[in-house]
Amino acid sequence: MNTTLLLVIGVAALVLMWLILAFNRLTVLKLRAKEALSDIDVQLKRRFDLIPNLVETVKGYMEHESSVFENVTKARAEVMKTDGNPIKRAEAENQLSSTLKTLFAVAENYPDLKANANFLDLQREITDTENKIQASRRFYNGTIKDFNIKIHTFPSRIVAGIFNFKEMPFFEVGSEEERENVKVKF
Repeated sequence: MNTTLLLVIGVAALVLMWLILAFNRLTVLKLRAKEALSDIDVQLKRRFDLIPNLVETVKGYMEHESSVFENVTKARAEVMKTDGNPIKRAEAENQLSSTLKTLFAVAENYPDLKANANFLDLQREITDTENKIQASRRFYNGTIKDFNIKIHTFPSRIVAGIFNFKEMPFFEVGSEEERENVKVKF
């Protein structure tokens, strides 16, 4: 009887230990996903802060290109309206990236602007920030992939169900037109 009792206690302890480890792994993955999303927000905020400086620098050189500035300003305002939903935020951020590409393309027609140190510094900063945003999004999606795999595979699926871990969305391009190359027309 003592041996049977010890065996039952041992099995129960192993199951409890497995539950704790599986729960902790799911929790770590979920927190990494939140951290990755926060990293995206940090880079988006950096870009968001750089845009007014870039627009003001360029504005003095191209007074007649007001539609470009309006589009950048509208896209920036749309980002501010998002409610924190990663999917809506991604769509608004992708639109803002597209308008920035148009702004840089228009700036190519102004040799004095292209040589302006402030413009070049801002352009480099925004390009660097865009690269960091892409890297942050890839990291976020990789973390989400790991988390979603864990909650859908056995045996961690059991723990995910018990503790109500839900699948998290990937950062994706919102529409087919955003997947196409940007066409700049003058």
